[in-house]
Amino acid sequence: MTTGIISAPPNQTIAPIDWTATPELSLVVPIFNEQENIALLHERVSTTLTLIGRSYEIIAVDDGSNDRSFAILRELAEYDAHLRVVRLRRNFGQTAAFAAGFSRAHGDVVITIDADLQNDPADIPRLLQVLDSGYDVVSGWRKHRQDAFWSRTLPSCIANRLISWATGVSLHDYGCSLKVYRREVLQNIQLYGELHRFIPAIASWQGVSVAELPVHHMPRHAGKSKYGIGRTLRVLLDLLTVRFLLSYSTRPMQIFGLIGLLSIAFGGLVAAYLATLKLLTGAALANRPLLLLGVLLIILGMQFMSIGLIGELVIRVYYESQSRLTYVVREELNCADVS
Repeated sequence: MTTGIISAPPNQTIAPIDWTATPELSLVVPIFNEQENIALLHERVSTTLTLIGRSYEIIAVDDGSNDRSFAILRELAEYDAHLRVVRLRRNFGQTAAFAAGFSRAHGDVVITIDADLQNDPADIPRLLQVLDSGYDVVSGWRKHRQDAFWSRTLPSCIANRLISWATGVSLHDYGCSLKVYRREVLQNIQLYGELHRFIPAIASWQGVSVAELPVHHMPRHAGKSKYGIGRTLRVLLDLLTVRFLLSYSTRPMQIFGLIGLLSIAFGGLVAAYLATLKLLTGAALANRPLLLLGVLLIILGMQFMSIGLIGELVIRVYYESQSRLTYVVREELNCADVS
């Protein structure tokens, strides 16, 4: 496979894109140091989207690559008006790259895919067919995954079961980037951390319908994987955030207040027991650890109640203020102005 910069065919006329015509499909692909795969990826997704027969755009987000990825994307964008390139100033992470692509997507349907060629673009028509049958999100399931078992497949399987249990949205493969969304599902979702993989769960508060479809998965044939055990641990930590967002994001007092009330109640019971003991028997209480425990529980309870009140204020400020971006763009190619 040729890994150099791809030049436009001789005497080819570069047709300017009409930004007044909204494409039906927007494909978003985050890229970080994938110079060996970009040319073939572009060829495959372009062929697939052309065969589908709908108007489309490809939004490639270069997430601070330090190899020749952006140089190759620049050359491809010179003769493919469907390709829009967004270059971030540094590596902000896959979630921020997806957020940058989503904010620039014009299509009614947004498709996501990895740049490592382990996802097969030929599966996109099948995902769209399921979406058109009435679903809002269709997620790929790498049923026969071609990755190392102990370092990637097994940790991913455990994480998927835990995420499904904690969020109530049961999927076999949250980590598969090959997904299709109706655009309105993404419009009210703010992404940060590793939350891009939790979009189906986060969107569940909207009442969206989610489907899962087995897709092909191929071994990585070039480049280096950016995934590992460390990322799995970060995902599990983000799961706590997602659980809180799904259950208590608009009512933090109900979780912190509940903990506070329970703590104060147990502390009050301990204090009542010691007070009764003192009145009935005259027992000395100063050296009893139970006294310190009772006081500590009451103080902790009051602190949790205070956190809940502060959380309520923060939530109101959050919903009433303007959203802040989690990325900084260096330059864009073939991109319309985004208001």
